[in-house]
Amino acid sequence: MVIVMRNGATQEEIDSVVDRIQGVGLTAHLSQGVERAIIGVIGHGGDVRMVVDAVEAMPGVENLVPVTKPFKLSSREFHEQNSVVIVNGVEIGGDEVVVIGGPCSVESREQTLETAHAVRAAGGKLLRGGAYKPRTSPYSFRGMGVRGLEILAEAREATGLGIVTEVMSVAELPAVVEYADMLQIGTRNMQNYNLLEAVGKCPLPVLLKRGMSSTVEEWLLSAEYVMAQGNKKVVLCERGIRTFDTSARNTFDIVAIPLAKRLSHLPVIGDPSQATGNASLVHAAGLGAVGAGADGLIVEVHPDPARALSDAAQQLTFAQFEQLMTTVRAVAAAVGRGA
Repeated sequence: MVIVMRNGATQEEIDSVVDRIQGVGLTAHLSQGVERAIIGVIGHGGDVRMVVDAVEAMPGVENLVPVTKPFKLSSREFHEQNSVVIVNGVEIGGDEVVVIGGPCSVESREQTLETAHAVRAAGGKLLRGGAYKPRTSPYSFRGMGVRGLEILAEAREATGLGIVTEVMSVAELPAVVEYADMLQIGTRNMQNYNLLEAVGKCPLPVLLKRGMSSTVEEWLLSAEYVMAQGNKKVVLCERGIRTFDTSARNTFDIVAIPLAKRLSHLPVIGDPSQATGNASLVHAAGLGAVGAGADGLIVEVHPDPARALSDAAQQLTFAQFEQLMTTVRAVAAAVGRGA
């Protein structure tokens, strides 16, 4: 349920409505725009219906609008304007297309610092890098752990690029929060509800990747788990889904980008590296995502992809990343965005 306050409603009237909602055991989420305030009501269906009689005739209330989607806080019905998430001073969801670049895994200090400088020089705004890596095989390289986080922090100090890195479990969360600027929830953890609730209680922005076999609605409901704990700074990431076709690593669901932006006010970015699994396809897929309205891209970059310890086939060289950045700017300008 959304309560729309009249244009010019006083703060006292708004506060009275919020108090009445909370007085019956429901949660009120206040969004104050330039012209009017909107109050979202969260609770069980029967309890929310109690609010109608309680507030409909209160001073300052214009009308009540039901939210029909199963996801509430992430729904555009609940919050009409686009949300902007700020990561280390960088706006995701604003006027510019934000490109996040960096290695799949932090492998060494030299590799990470060299990549960070190359990403910044090409125009990337944030640095990605895995200190903890979920791998299909237990014998594959699974990251450097806390030492990897320390190296990422050193790269931030050297370049000014904010750090986006994955957290895989509640147990790892305190260490990752200490070093990161944005917490990434990977595809395998999109429905790890304990982890989603834990990051929802953290102050850092969250990058939520779509599950490899998840619908768009399930993806938005996972965002709801984070937001329901108080953390509204969520960015959605389409990274490809598993289908019958094995010609690429995944099927990049570009349509999901404008669809998610129509259903939700949250920023949406694309991951053409994970989607394609092939460096030769990353460029085209990335441009397609920007053309479809993505607010940014997250791209894997490595000084020597052939020697990478994880996902070697999909990581771009520095020269390839620089070329991608050049064409991203052109496509972004064509659709009325900067980069």
